[in-house]
Amino acid sequence: MGEKPDVWQGTLALMVLRTLETLGPLHGYGLARRIEQTSGDLLHLNYGTLYPALLKLEQEGFIRSNWGVSENNRRAKFYELTKAGQRRLKKAAAEWEQTTEILARFLTPAQEG
Repeated sequence: MGEKPDVWQGTLALMVLRTLETLGPLHGYGLARRIEQTSGDLLHLNYGTLYPALLKLEQEGFIRSNWGVSENNRRAKFYELTKAGQRRLKKAAAEWEQTTEILARFLTPAQEG
């Protein structure tokens, strides 16, 4: 099997925000696993990428964190979406939809006619 590709620049924040919107508060490990599962295990999330992204999202006010206990009784930081994060998610999702539509025009074979 080939190597799993890295997460594209700018997409990790969108994946984190959408995952928190869908599942509610999660700790970092749970977030990473869920994003990998949602990708069909095509992506591999490295913690050196995830945690700086979580810190940045928290500093920007899009998520907040609280300490809690994980399902295996370990202390863990749980992240949840804020109202500002909900607004950012809506805007970012619309931007990515537009971007993928534009790229699709370049990747779709030209019609002869």
